[in-house]
Amino acid sequence: MSPSESPQYGDRLLVLHALRCAGYSGIARVSAATGLDESDVESELIDLALDGHVTRLGGEFGGWGLTEAGRAADAERIGHELDSAGARPAVTASYERFMVLNPELLDLCTAWQLRPVDGVTTINDHGDSAYDARVLDRFTELHDRVVPICGELAAALPRFARYRTRLADALDRARKGELEYVADGIGSYHTVWAELHEDLLATLGISRW
Repeated sequence: MSPSESPQYGDRLLVLHALRCAGYSGIARVSAATGLDESDVESELIDLALDGHVTRLGGEFGGWGLTEAGRAADAERIGHELDSAGARPAVTASYERFMVLNPELLDLCTAWQLRPVDGVTTINDHGDSAYDARVLDRFTELHDRVVPICGELAAALPRFARYRTRLADALDRARKGELEYVADGIGSYHTVWAELHEDLLATLGISRW
């Protein structure tokens, strides 16, 4: 059963929650996050807008985003989902394990974007393929450790299953030469990881500050 087929988590809430985790986004990004077709995403966004839960901003950095009413509705519904499934202990344990890995992910992204040259830290222009390969190997090692956490989350709440797929896809594409899938762009490993982090915080009602 896919996340969108979950009887507890319909398409509309998947779309709403994707915006909660990613912030203002275009239809393609919401489609990637939810696994829904872009036409279905657009339809759900229109209905959510009519409900006053989302709004659309124009411009280069615009897209669809939550209203305050939408944020409140999402918090209420995912809280109900978490408790009705009895999943709070499992998600909390997975969150704690994820947070052990999070600093390592941030360090790897820094290593990908900057590299030492003659003792001086400089922007990585990706001209040193051996250096990039070493960093990607470290990403692979980290990925191997986060996969079981993603599996535990998916077992607790099926909607989390998308993260394992998206992280694996981003890493695979990066290793095949699409280097923007490491830490740049909406489909990058770093971006998907950040959405998972935000999802865990939102699901458990934990504030960043």
